[in-house]
Amino acid sequence: MHVGILRTDSVRPEWVATHGEYPDMFERLLSEQATDLRFTTWNVEMGELPHTVETADAYLITGSKSSVYDDKDWIRGLEDFVRSLHAARQKLIGICFGHQLVAQALGGTVAKSPNGWGVGVNCYELEPSASDLADGKEFCIIASHQDQVMSMPPGARQIARNDHCEFAGMAIGDHILTFQGHPEFTPAYSREIMTFRREMIGESRVVEGMQSLEDRQHEGARVARWMLAFMRR
Repeated sequence: MHVGILRTDSVRPEWVATHGEYPDMFERLLSEQATDLRFTTWNVEMGELPHTVETADAYLITGSKSSVYDDKDWIRGLEDFVRSLHAARQKLIGICFGHQLVAQALGGTVAKSPNGWGVGVNCYELEPSASDLADGKEFCIIASHQDQVMSMPPGARQIARNDHCEFAGMAIGDHILTFQGHPEFTPAYSREIMTFRREMIGESRVVEGMQSLEDRQHEGARVARWMLAFMRR
């Protein structure tokens, strides 16, 4: 299966040797669950997008430090591509910024959360509507966000939530699946981000987030299996 990664940010240069770029994180995560994958990355920040929606079998939009409501040409271009994928019913996964971008492109709304930053390992309730996509009643993955989806686009169904983030996952038809959390992150990378953004996030929230990395199990591999099963349907 050919997975197209739509890269929307760069890892800080001093962290790349240890953690890789964001496409590297996704390639590692997914390749640990399947051996028949090949990947192509488009650097959307630099204006790169696939020529057609059929170029890959499925697409994945990464996270980003940008906000989807920023006035940037590459964000508007990515929204157009998302609408083309939706019209073609082409498989698409959105993660964090990607989750928010899909929502906004298709008619939902995104804003800064009144609950502040979500960091560390967050646990989410799986909605009954997710029974065809995921196993269990709850899952826990690393989060790192201040923006979140405030209202879903028409036709979307909510699949995950918690008290901090009401719309933490959504699905549209059998071709779009999105999550607010980061299955591709590792606890070590989460610590790097929280340490670097300590002042921005707030000391008490960082302390809570750091402790969550000790108290909760990050289930990125479990979510990766859901993503792959969805892309193959």
